[in-house]
Amino acid sequence: MTYDSKIFVGLRPTSKKSAPLREPYQSKCQWDGCESGGANRAPVGRDAEGLYLLFCPQHAREYNKGYNFASNLSDPVTARYQREAANGSRKTWGTRLDQATEMPLPSTVRSGTAKALNARKIAARHQATKADLQRRKLKVLEAKAFETLGLSQDATPEEIRRRYKLMLKMHHPDANRGDRNSEDELRAAIDAHKILKLNGFC
Repeated sequence: MTYDSKIFVGLRPTSKKSAPLREPYQSKCQWDGCESGGANRAPVGRDAEGLYLLFCPQHAREYNKGYNFASNLSDPVTARYQREAANGSRKTWGTRLDQATEMPLPSTVRSGTAKALNARKIAARHQATKADLQRRKLKVLEAKAFETLGLSQDATPEEIRRRYKLMLKMHHPDANRGDRNSEDELRAAIDAHKILKLNGFC
């Protein structure tokens, strides 16, 4: 098949003249009575964060002169525009921020540095080791240590430390006028805490 075939000869362009180019849309200045183009953005303020009004350069300067983040501290004319934009009677652009988006915790934010990534891995491994310690079957001395301190075997490090301090205060010789029984219980509490600390429970 050649290009001078009947199929190609019969094809004719459908449009005779090209469509006129559209002018790019430009919004009007939002200042009352102004017909100029509004290309300059002006923030609404505290009552409508993330929203802005569009003004021509001259009115943008005028708005900014009297602008304050809080509308009650702004110039009266500027404050009127801010209030109207905040309550919806004047058109605005942007996104209203009703609630601050929740930021992820620093430990969960992925960082590009190798140091941060390694630190996170080490911390996760350390937590896993602690969890394993809590889950594994206790040795005789460890179980006795928990019993001596009067704690359950799934007690947290903070609970162990708190209980140990309390027993030190209770059985200290100054608090018990040199009572021998109290002295033995104090020694037992110290030994129990030492065993739990050596085995990574606190």
